[in-house]
Amino acid sequence: MKRLLVFSFLMILAASPTRASAKKPQGSPAPPSGSAPSSPPGPESPSDYKIGPKDLLDVKVFEIPDLNGDRRVSDTGTISLPLLGDLNVAGMTTTQVADRLNSMLTAKYVNRANVSVAVKEFASKPVSIVGSVHRPGSLSVSGYWTLLQAISAAGGLTETAGRKIYILRTSENGLSDTLEVKVDDLFRATASQWNITLAPGDVVNVPAKRTVRIFCLGEVKQPGALEFDSDDRITLLAVIAKAGGLTDRASHSIRIKRRGPDGKDVEQIANFNRIVSGKEADPVLRGDEVVVAKESFF
Repeated sequence: MKRLLVFSFLMILAASPTRASAKKPQGSPAPPSGSAPSSPPGPESPSDYKIGPKDLLDVKVFEIPDLNGDRRVSDTGTISLPLLGDLNVAGMTTTQVADRLNSMLTAKYVNRANVSVAVKEFASKPVSIVGSVHRPGSLSVSGYWTLLQAISAAGGLTETAGRKIYILRTSENGLSDTLEVKVDDLFRATASQWNITLAPGDVVNVPAKRTVRIFCLGEVKQPGALEFDSDDRITLLAVIAKAGGLTDRASHSIRIKRRGPDGKDVEQIANFNRIVSGKEADPVLRGDEVVVAKESFF
């Protein structure tokens, strides 16, 4: 009888859910795994940079102080280290160089090696600045510089500098991109987003401002050649306004004459009233184009 009672009690325990196996209450679903939204394209991180000739490396090995110091990469892509001799580092990242040094040191000299490698000068891919600066050319960049630092190192902008700066950037896969920064945003804006960080090999171009001429003829109050800065956004309304506006006899059909890609003259007709009322886009003009406002016969 006792055996029967004990057996029945054990069967009840086995059938009842334990705390460990109890089903957890369902909550809100977990957010999908994945990386955060990518940021706008910028300079490659130091760990992705491929070392090249004439770069200056900072090598540190905690266990062997004799290896510590700056090492200039030779024209053949090697650095010379005590105990280890010449080591080819061209085309490698700093992480790859550190891993290789770790392997070589632990194989012969120490049980464990704490190695760090950093690029101090990107001499194989110098930052260059051209155009309207006082000292154009390649810059000896130590570490990552900002756009303002590069302009300062080149002696600053000249009086002929335009209102836009262009940064030509080429990635490791050969693709290139051009970044545009307005001078006013760089020097006057409080936000630092325009003072971008330059990447090794970047080319900073500061074009000089130049005079652009548009010829406005016919029924305008001040016909003739009108001068604009090359940085200006030159539109049909801006040209007519600079010419003093249309006369009372002017037709509202304005002709724009320009030279096409094939070298032939092309004529575009724009309706002045529709542009003013916002029903048509204001045409953008380029240098040496001709605007003709003919007389209305009605």
